[in-house]
Amino acid sequence: MKTRKIERTRLVPHTVDGHTEMVLDREVIEVPAPPRDWDQLVRVAVTVGAAILVTASLTWTTASIGDLLSAVTIAAVAYTAAVAFDASWIMCMAVEWLLRYDPERAQVARRAGRWALAVSMGAVFAHGYLIADTWVIGAVGAAVSALAKGGWSMAMRVHARPLDPRTQQWVAKRRAAVDGQLALIPIRRELQRGEALVEAEQRSIGALADSGSADPDQSGRSADSPDADPQPTATGPMTIKDAVRTALDSGIREPDRVLAYVRQVADANAREDTVARYIRLAG
Repeated sequence: MKTRKIERTRLVPHTVDGHTEMVLDREVIEVPAPPRDWDQLVRVAVTVGAAILVTASLTWTTASIGDLLSAVTIAAVAYTAAVAFDASWIMCMAVEWLLRYDPERAQVARRAGRWALAVSMGAVFAHGYLIADTWVIGAVGAAVSALAKGGWSMAMRVHARPLDPRTQQWVAKRRAAVDGQLALIPIRRELQRGEALVEAEQRSIGALADSGSADPDQSGRSADSPDADPQPTATGPMTIKDAVRTALDSGIREPDRVLAYVRQVADANAREDTVARYIRLAG
């Protein structure tokens, strides 16, 4: 039986000069080695082989179609555009793999990949036929992309985990619920931004309305009315003393009206004797 060595650590008490501390003790032990997983090795080999095929196909297709397109444009642009032919069906296969548990959506990617492969093979065939003037070379060159796609399809089947119909339905419903929650995230953000804009607009309109009505029309008031006298404008937070001085400077002399003004702009609980004292000091 094959064995392998592993290092094991554990805490053990160690005493020096009567002081005990827990320290790490390391030891190397031999344990039975698990049997080699040949299935996993073959699975990895298939995946690596498929990746090599796809790389070879991408290189070959880019070289062939780039050479074909270079007849009508500069080489750099031609070879850059040629990458799109094989890259398109490779991308479709990647999408198909990501959607492997959603057969309906994966079917769209599968069909698109087949059409992209057909276009790529047709371009490679045209290049071989025009260069060598024989369809055999064109067909052989076009078969490279088909082999690469076939190899990657086999690798995907090796890694696939098929689901039974009931489990597939369960997965679809759970995914739909989660996708709905994910979709609501940007929607909520959009609604919050919209509500913030509406609120800001309403505050702006309210501020304009308040500033427009700060000096209402006084033509309807009687000259004998006690409110006919203009009130001083509050310029900001005031003390009782400042409010009294402002009222006196504005022509308000009656102690009751001065007290009412002080309570309006300075302190709602201002005492009458305090206001009277400030009036005497100001006089």
